[in-house]
Amino acid sequence: MSAVGKRSLWRDLSLPAVMAGFITVLVGFASSAVIVFQAARAVGADQAQIASWMWALGLGMGVTCIGLSLRYRMPVVTAWSTPGAAMLVVGAGAVGYSDAIGAFVLAALLGMLAGFSGIFAKLMKRVPMALAAGMLAGVLLRFGLDVFVSMGTQLGMALAMFVTWLIGRRLFPRYAVIATLLVGALVAAGQGLLHMEQVRLELATPVFTWPTLSWAAVFGIALPLFVVTMASQNIPGVAVIRASGYDTPVSPVIGWIGVVNTVLAPFGAYGLNLAAITAAICMGREAHEDPARRYTAAVAAGAFYIVVGLFGATVAAVFAAFPKELVACVAGIALFGTIANSLATALREEADREAALVTFLVTASGLSLAGIGSAFWGLVAGSICLLALRPRPAAH
Repeated sequence: MSAVGKRSLWRDLSLPAVMAGFITVLVGFASSAVIVFQAARAVGADQAQIASWMWALGLGMGVTCIGLSLRYRMPVVTAWSTPGAAMLVVGAGAVGYSDAIGAFVLAALLGMLAGFSGIFAKLMKRVPMALAAGMLAGVLLRFGLDVFVSMGTQLGMALAMFVTWLIGRRLFPRYAVIATLLVGALVAAGQGLLHMEQVRLELATPVFTWPTLSWAAVFGIALPLFVVTMASQNIPGVAVIRASGYDTPVSPVIGWIGVVNTVLAPFGAYGLNLAAITAAICMGREAHEDPARRYTAAVAAGAFYIVVGLFGATVAAVFAAFPKELVACVAGIALFGTIANSLATALREEADREAALVTFLVTASGLSLAGIGSAFWGLVAGSICLLALRPRPAAH
């Protein structure tokens, strides 16, 4: 970047912008890192590989936040695909680790092509939003149920976390999930369920895995991951940008996110995309009174993401030390809003309602055929229902 660009950034930077960037990372990370941790475990990652995932994702989010925000002088906030991680937990099936890595590379390449070719919006219109939302709701249902399943084994901790979330939603909604995580950790510590003796501050070491592919990985991971990331993350992300008054060029932004994602996928960057909920923190008045200077909040968020990524080994060790009920509760509670919004979107249009319901039920069932997970079969079943139930054109 030129000297003029450097002076411009430092002139525009402010303490509120830095704090907005910090809160963006804190909220995004605390609310969904456990889901990413579960996703890595689901595809067979060991502790070193999980640390590599955190390194790759932190670096990817940091580079894209900083690079794209400086390029366009507008706040561009990226995130990992939380619904994509949830899909991996539910639908990865028996796909091997290197095949999963290959699926990540393929999904990232599809995202890059969808962005640079300019067909991102057109492509998404080919997948009815009701079906995409039904698939997402089906993927996430298990997480919501696990909050209450956990009460069967750890009633005190799970109930305390649920009550904390209720109070937080009423009094401090932005920090409700963070408070829930803290209360859960305190209760677990009090009950002797935290095993922090193995946790120490250390830098992550990237672990490269040569990508391979199988048909099960293509149809069970890559295509559903691409669809759910585009439909449930990038489209809302664009909506937040537009609603905040910015005319950021979407096609190259999606394309460059795909480029970074493709490079980092062999290290565990399973899915990068535009942020939606956390992006609003960097685009609001809290970041800066002047909308033209709010891009610095996204740059600050990028810097914090890189720091988090560098210490990915410590992050992985912390989550490994948590009891499984704590992880299940905070993951499910963090996804309550997404589950509700997905169901509302899936069932909004009466003409699509039954097809969306079938998509939701098949996906939630965990059905696996030919080694391909339920997310893909949910879309197939919903599409068949949509075609079968679509009203026939009136004969002339």
